Amino acid sequence: MDKKTVLLVEDNADDVALTIRAFKKSNFPHEIVVARDGKEALDYLFGGAASAARAFGSPSLVLLDLNLPRASGLEVLQRIRSDKRTHLLPVVVLTTSIEEQDMVESYALGANSYLRKPVDFTDFLEVVRRIEEYWLRLNQSPHDGTAAH
Repeated sequence: MDKKTVLLVEDNADDVALTIRAFKKSNFPHEIVVARDGKEALDYLFGGAASAARAFGSPSLVLLDLNLPRASGLEVLQRIRSDKRTHLLPVVVLTTSIEEQDMVESYALGANSYLRKPVDFTDFLEVVRRIEEYWLRLNQSPHDGTAAH
């Protein structure tokens, strides 16, 4: 299996640690790059100070929290979808938000999936396993060149 890069956009240090721990526990073979706010995510994707950290190349998947400083998750999603370089990049909203409007707006802006973060670590571990299995192994994405031509 090719090693892929996942961009985790999350400002909560505890959630970052929990997510990385869950990925490691599920023997996640891919690289995880963390952007701690919306602007850092946009810089990583489109240039700017954070793009220097792009040693692992373009991400194959973005895991996006919605409640972010400096640029909201919805703003990041809108920018990803409006740029031809990233408009096909798979984006999974991974959030604690229970607001119906956040889900509706995320899908309206082009999110590929909307997942609520489980509170229980065992449940969260299962979510991480399923994300890896579906989005990085089974799903064929034109963005990472795995789609049939």
